[in-house]
Amino acid sequence: MSETVAFSKNSVNVFFHILTKCNLTCTHCYINPGQHGNNTLSVDTVTAWLNLFVNKTRNDNLILLGGEPTLHPDLDKIVISARKMGYSSITIDTNGYLFHDILNKIKPDDIDFLSFSLDGATAETNDKIRGNGCYDQCVSGIQNAVERGFKTSLIFTVSNENIHELHMMPALLSHLGVNRFFIQVIGIRGKSGDKSGTPENKKLQVDRNTWMSLIPMVAKQVADLGIIVTYPKVFLKSTEIFECAGLVAENYFIFPNGRVYRCPLCEDFSLHSFEIRDNALIEKEKINEQDLFALNIPEGCVMNKLVQSGNLSYKDDGTPEYQIACCLLKEEVTPRTTAL
Repeated sequence: MSETVAFSKNSVNVFFHILTKCNLTCTHCYINPGQHGNNTLSVDTVTAWLNLFVNKTRNDNLILLGGEPTLHPDLDKIVISARKMGYSSITIDTNGYLFHDILNKIKPDDIDFLSFSLDGATAETNDKIRGNGCYDQCVSGIQNAVERGFKTSLIFTVSNENIHELHMMPALLSHLGVNRFFIQVIGIRGKSGDKSGTPENKKLQVDRNTWMSLIPMVAKQVADLGIIVTYPKVFLKSTEIFECAGLVAENYFIFPNGRVYRCPLCEDFSLHSFEIRDNALIEKEKINEQDLFALNIPEGCVMNKLVQSGNLSYKDDGTPEYQIACCLLKEEVTPRTTAL
């Protein structure tokens, strides 16, 4: 069954980049040290900042990110602290190298998911994007995590460099035994944004017809294997109304230099909504991203129009052919249940 997942008004989603250091140099990495910092936060600082966002009366979902978060020597302590302070869901996003013996330092009950990034069904395609040897290392990491009883998910960031292998992913996912599959759309920011002016990189984003014909089909195939699939809506149908998560939901994207964004498309710019100073959350002066969320434009998402308009197309009269959804609006496909 496929359904659009509405923005939740009763939960808080905290995407916490505890460091920006990484052992890989992925061609589409969105981390921008000039905007995000290059420091590694201490466990005490991470704990203090996490306390700013937790609310025990609601569902608080924490996603620990980097860089590569397992490079943090105290990741296990961060996980335990987050669980104790009341975060109801904890996920670690990893490239699969699983540094500092992290699988031996935490238990499956300590986190909800280990989420692995793999951008190809074969080593040839994945390693062209993420680096030599990454495919084998990630697959090994998934297998080790599954064997130890961790719930796992896999993230596949779709671009024109790897979409030809998306149809191969159902078989691989089934073989690996993952619990969830996330299909992401590539964002033109970070490294991709730096190169967006070249003809090659203008072609990174998949066109609307390809996305709408292929993504739902593969998602259904994966769901038929008993795996939950989530992917961004991206292109709205003519009957659907645009809505911005920045106005109706609570999502926070935290970086080591203290910047806190509400919209990930803004992360290449000094448009963050908040800053953390002396362990206090301070609203940033105008103009910031929150001043843009309420703007109504025919193209839908104003930030998409401003920073990655290559996924838009127009009619002869200059009006857009379709609207782009908020990047945080998701479609979820759940496996069918068989009645007993």
